[in-house]
Amino acid sequence: MIDQTKRQLLGLDENLLVNDPELNCRLHPETLAAVLDLRARAANFGLDLRIASSFRSFERQLLIWNNKALGLRPVLDSSGAPLDIHCLTERDKVFAILRWSALPGASRHHWGTDLDVYGAVNVNPDYQVQLTLAETQEGGPFADFHRWLDTELQQRGTPFYRPYAQDCGGIAPEPWHLSYAPLAKNYAQIFTCDILREQLELAPLQLKETVLAHLDEIFQRFICVN
Repeated sequence: MIDQTKRQLLGLDENLLVNDPELNCRLHPETLAAVLDLRARAANFGLDLRIASSFRSFERQLLIWNNKALGLRPVLDSSGAPLDIHCLTERDKVFAILRWSALPGASRHHWGTDLDVYGAVNVNPDYQVQLTLAETQEGGPFADFHRWLDTELQQRGTPFYRPYAQDCGGIAPEPWHLSYAPLAKNYAQIFTCDILREQLELAPLQLKETVLAHLDEIFQRFICVN
């Protein structure tokens, strides 16, 4: 595999990506075109599709991970409640962080194919999106949007899917996370544990020794998702 492809997989090369100022996102051009089409379809139902997160670099994901490992950013349990990570073993800290946050180098947001979406119709412009299950469920501000999205993703030929639709014991369900299948499935097939290990060994990663010791298990439970 050429070095450029490895760098793209790891969030170290964004030369293939483009910006959309209106949506404030950075994505692969094919992904962006599909997103704009999805947004237009949402508008036909009186919904306003917005993007909470798109491309995320390795360095950005590393900062998120390290801040959580150091207790500078909340680590949540499966229900979304904050955990006291100081009471956990290093192994338990790693797996608690992984429940909601990917390892740097292992985030699908590195590829320019994945994005987190929400519907802005029922919230004020200054509303702070949390990306929690409660926001998407009945009574939540994005419930109407996700009911529409549920139906939309079942349509024949739709290019998007939810890689974390179900709780399989790894990453918690994320109904807001969409993946552009024509590109993302190709990236997922060529991404390997060895590629990730090589990068993490060089990175200033908090809890690195524990992560590397359990990386095969981590890859199977939290990363190896089509």
